[in-house]
Amino acid sequence: MKITFIIGVLIVFAWPLYYLYELQLGAVSFLLLAIFFLVVSIKEMKKLRLNKESSQEQKQRQKIKRNNR
Repeated sequence: MKITFIIGVLIVFAWPLYYLYELQLGAVSFLLLAIFFLVVSIKEMKKLRLNKESSQEQKQRQKIKRNNR
């Protein structure tokens, strides 16, 4: 995910999270932030895994091309 999107989401939800904090419901806002960052990190891990798999496929293809010569 783009960093600007993450910052934008945090800015938009800053007031409601602060409102929950003022009502002594800080644990709820913390839970919501934790879930948000969990989703962001899972998406980033999927991207990294796909990049790693595609780079391994390219290396395998290069090995096959070299063996055919």
